[in-house]
Amino acid sequence: MAKRCEICGKGPVVGRQHSHANNVSARRFEPNLQLVRAIVNGGIQRIRVCTRCLRSGKVTKAA
Repeated sequence: MAKRCEICGKGPVVGRQHSHANNVSARRFEPNLQLVRAIVNGGIQRIRVCTRCLRSGKVTKAA
């Protein structure tokens, strides 16, 4: 399953990991995705959304 927010489309990004000895290796920054029951087009669906979309109110959670 893709690690992508279904509302804003946020996905993993790549960066570098630096140790104290300045050794560098590649790493991935994963988005904080949550599986929530949300109201989509008048019905209830389970969707994977990032916490930024949940906090900003872009998603209406189903009771």
